[in-house]
Amino acid sequence: MRQMRFIGFPSLDAQRQEALLSFLPALPNGSFTVFPGFCDVHVHFREPGFSYKETIKTGSQAAAHGGYTAVCAMPNLNPVPDTLQHLQPQLDLIRDTACIAVYPYGAITMNEKGEELATLEEMAPHVIAFSDDGKGVQQEDMMRAAMRAARRLGKVIAAHCEDNALLHGGYIHDGAYAKAHGHRGICSQSEWGPIARDIRLAKETGCAYHVCHISCKESVEIIRQAKKEGVNVTCETAPHYLLLDENDLQEDGRFKMNPPLRAKEDHEALLNGLADGTIDMIATDHAPHSAVEKSKGLEKSAFGIVGIETAFPLLYTGLVQKGVISLEKLIDLIAIAPRKRFDISLKNDLTVWDLNAKTTVNPDTFLSKGKATPFAGAPITGECVCTIYDGAIAYQK
Repeated sequence: MRQMRFIGFPSLDAQRQEALLSFLPALPNGSFTVFPGFCDVHVHFREPGFSYKETIKTGSQAAAHGGYTAVCAMPNLNPVPDTLQHLQPQLDLIRDTACIAVYPYGAITMNEKGEELATLEEMAPHVIAFSDDGKGVQQEDMMRAAMRAARRLGKVIAAHCEDNALLHGGYIHDGAYAKAHGHRGICSQSEWGPIARDIRLAKETGCAYHVCHISCKESVEIIRQAKKEGVNVTCETAPHYLLLDENDLQEDGRFKMNPPLRAKEDHEALLNGLADGTIDMIATDHAPHSAVEKSKGLEKSAFGIVGIETAFPLLYTGLVQKGVISLEKLIDLIAIAPRKRFDISLKNDLTVWDLNAKTTVNPDTFLSKGKATPFAGAPITGECVCTIYDGAIAYQK
């Protein structure tokens, strides 16, 4: 006997439920849970320019494997999408090779160098938002100009907040682990300082402002207060910041990401931010690299881990099953809220999961080219059975 449970669909009547079921392939007997297709507003699909790390084809296949039917792809590419001409190769690849909806970001500044605004107006009809992800916009006047333009164009500024003057060559959190093991640390102020500046500018300009991958307690509090003041700000964090902290670090490149895993109190502040609505959504910051690039330890490995194929089962296992948040809240964080903020339609998108399946995180099963994850070998509950994008099968077990 097959049982189907629907969670996360607003106003789901019997007719709509029947219509959604009609898109599904034949499923075996068992108990399955149907969710709206997940939406990740922060991924790196590496193409054009770095296809040895990932391609739009492999990235979108990995996303579908993880239950995602819409993703927003960051612009640290080659060429950087800072003009329509430079954006076009990515648009062509998306059209020809993606199995789900892939929405590109346009860069905020030319070549993400922070010196000159990109051609925002020219790109606006073709991009989901603007970001210089991977690099913080260092100059206040440049960010102010970008926010004014984005406000005029009706687009979100999604900011990677990082003050280069405070980095000092750091590569993990400037905390107990770094001190104990002789590593150079990244201070939390390098993140929360630019957030505070940008929130002031968002208040001044009226721009829709989104903060990428927050990781520290100060960031949570600054955003919490800004929301109380009515600033048009949202933010995301990532699964690894919600499930790990610096005490979980190992001398392995698969534990190196930017921002880094921070202290226990930062981890706890993020969970509190989820509970009170300060944190609007969870994004994976899926950032694949080659095996060689991730094999050089904490100091010399490239920043970034993969996560789009493991996000839901890790969060379900680590947060929902432990009673930290409800399943309905998780679906809002990874499917509903991201679409609302970035105005991404759901179409006939759904993903079906077996929430009784128990397994472990095994990078050998990833469809992504990237395999580096700090969760390798972790026990998880939940397995994706199939993912439907716009009525068509994007992934099937």
